[in-house]
Amino acid sequence: MAGLAAAASPLIKSANALAADEGSCPFRLAVINDEITQDFERACQIVSQDFGLHWIELRAMWNKNVTALNDKEVAEANKILAAHNLRVTDIASPLFKTDWPGAPISKQSETRDQFHANFDAGAQDRLLDRCIALAKAFNTDRIRCFDYWRLDDVKPYRAAINAKLRDAAERCEKSNLILLLENEMSCNTATGPEAAATLAAIPNKNFMLNWDPGNAAALGTTPYPDGYDLLPKQRIGHCHCKDVVREPDHKYEWAPVGGGVVDWVGQLQALKRDGFHYGLSLETHWRGGGTPEASTRISFAGLKKTLGKAGISC
Repeated sequence: MAGLAAAASPLIKSANALAADEGSCPFRLAVINDEITQDFERACQIVSQDFGLHWIELRAMWNKNVTALNDKEVAEANKILAAHNLRVTDIASPLFKTDWPGAPISKQSETRDQFHANFDAGAQDRLLDRCIALAKAFNTDRIRCFDYWRLDDVKPYRAAINAKLRDAAERCEKSNLILLLENEMSCNTATGPEAAATLAAIPNKNFMLNWDPGNAAALGTTPYPDGYDLLPKQRIGHCHCKDVVREPDHKYEWAPVGGGVVDWVGQLQALKRDGFHYGLSLETHWRGGGTPEASTRISFAGLKKTLGKAGISC
């Protein structure tokens, strides 16, 4: 812990300086770093210089999950962030992306899409401790989590899962941190209605939603306006931006932003209207550009075009 504290980034700015940096953009426009490349220096260069952004979301780098970085690597990452004048929206951890102990093994139980992390249920408390330390080291007040692998019938376990999430939120609150629950199609909270229900069951003010319309659309729901209308707007603490095209037999494929079924123009307008001013991170996922970097560049161009259609200057 002491080593991480010593490695903390010097990127601490006043609210006025922050506003000046961001201009008229109402959001903290960002990109998830490893959607571009595992080369952290290269990712930061693209985000800051090519895209002109001031924010980045941390998930994995140098073929290691962010939660597995040692003190030396954290210090090196902070040096790179400082060199590119980037601040961290949140720690995009794999917290609670695992099986619920005692429940039947989920059909979604898997090790793919774990971004160089695979922590079982027994490791979650230690993982949360690590995330709290990393949030302090990277000068962010947000940690992303999930809602365990999706069960065919979550009802017998829902109260216990809620208690676990509530306990995690309380632990984060003691460190003045926000715990962000992402709606993830492979987890028990995946759609707008499910997110609204989980938020209602866990009323902690520092327990907020990482709203991901693309994930909700992947399950065949309509994230905007249907799902979004159900959400308590003041509890949306982060947003992931990607798009989806639907295939036959309820299958889906990722798409560049603006090239799928998500009404991103309407969603972005609604977020601005409702006062959302936190991180809006491009999570490319689509790989139609040939490489992660090329695909991210195309999807970011789609996001910028969509922002323009929404009348939002970023």
